[in-house]
Amino acid sequence: MYYLGIPTSRAAALVVSDDPVLRDQFYNGFSKTERAAVVLRLAPSWFRFGSLEILAHNRELTSLKKLLDFIIIEHYSQINPQDDSRYVQLFCQVAQKTMDLVVCWQSVGFVHGVLNTDNMSMLAITIDYGPFGFMETYDPHFVPNSSDKEARYCFDRQLQIAEWNLQKLSEAFIPFLDETQVIQVRTELQNFGPSAKVKQRSAFIKKLGLNEDKDDADSQLLTLLLQLMEETGTDFTMTFRQLGEIALADIRNPQILNEYWSLKRLSSHPQYPSFTEAYLKRIEEERGLTDAGRRQLMCQMNPRYVLRNWMAQSAIEKAEKDDFSEVQFLLKVLQNPYTICEEAEEKGYADPPPEWSHTIRVSCSS
Repeated sequence: MYYLGIPTSRAAALVVSDDPVLRDQFYNGFSKTERAAVVLRLAPSWFRFGSLEILAHNRELTSLKKLLDFIIIEHYSQINPQDDSRYVQLFCQVAQKTMDLVVCWQSVGFVHGVLNTDNMSMLAITIDYGPFGFMETYDPHFVPNSSDKEARYCFDRQLQIAEWNLQKLSEAFIPFLDETQVIQVRTELQNFGPSAKVKQRSAFIKKLGLNEDKDDADSQLLTLLLQLMEETGTDFTMTFRQLGEIALADIRNPQILNEYWSLKRLSSHPQYPSFTEAYLKRIEEERGLTDAGRRQLMCQMNPRYVLRNWMAQSAIEKAEKDDFSEVQFLLKVLQNPYTICEEAEEKGYADPPPEWSHTIRVSCSS
């Protein structure tokens, strides 16, 4: 995530022991023995929305006020700690940073898996990696967490859930706000959804190599592309990446498309010509953008490699046999996710996922 440019906590160390532990991975009573392991993670702060919620719930307002002031002084230095509006400023900044974070997730197909208030950072960084996943086949309802039967935290609902969590967070701020400031917080929440849609569109427009946001026209272009991706079951990561690798002159050439497995599948949709026509027209409207420039920009915006669950599982199975070579290789590849690595290509990291990968399920105990 860090090398994808997404705000995140970092893994500093991983210690594996031979001590056995019981894991009921799917909470069905069928536990299995696994080796104990500890991950040491680093972050500028581990304060969560829930850190404030629990104090507000218990009416520990003195401690809550001290915590808010501490967060401002230590992590939001641009806010004057003596300003009477410091708390509303803090809330609005947390809301905006949270919006930006989730839009970043969406742009690379990342789904957190358990997006409750206790897993959301007051600094808007990615924390608490559990049953997460990078979406492969584009599916707005993609859920990596086998425990999330109602798809509450699915790909397409993450911004909505973030807004709901911010609503719960705002309740911890209310005791320290005057009437005008309460209205400011409510306005911030009301504007979250519309603002998030604009930022999400902007992020996806950049994934198509475009800089100028054409509002409705771009929304229609993106809607059409995502519709085609969903209906053809194309790969999220590789569709955008291959759109950035193919020359516009070849985007309708069946022989050339055969060399781009995800685009080949996308082109099977009867509306693919409509998409390419709209896309080519939109590219022409982009001032000063050459095809070479577009391709370079798109390859900088769209990773070729992400941590797919099947890749992680393959590395895990070797690590369980004390062979950490694939773990180390994965780390090397994912430190340069936008750069083609020949050995990664040979391992199939940019190929269609293997059939067995579709059976992988993860949970909070994974």
